[in-house]
Amino acid sequence: MGPKKVSGKVIAQKKMISIELKHEVIEKNEQGVRVADLARQCGRSTSTICTVLKQESIKGITPAKGVTIISKLRSSLHEKMEKLLVV
Repeated sequence: MGPKKVSGKVIAQKKMISIELKHEVIEKNEQGVRVADLARQCGRSTSTICTVLKQESIKGITPAKGVTIISKLRSSLHEKMEKLLVV
């Protein structure tokens, strides 16, 4: 799908970042890689990378098998249900 058009304006689609990429960004930052370099490597803005680094809850997340993106719409109930279904 291309960008959305709303009353003549073009709005870019929101790009979700996978959990694996977020973990990778956090690890590289802890190793000493600069935020600007991380942003360039991932193809994202520096503010996006800073937001990922600020989210401390990401470090403790271990998603269910097959889940790559955690969004605000997914509650802990969804996570528990998927783990039970895998078992």
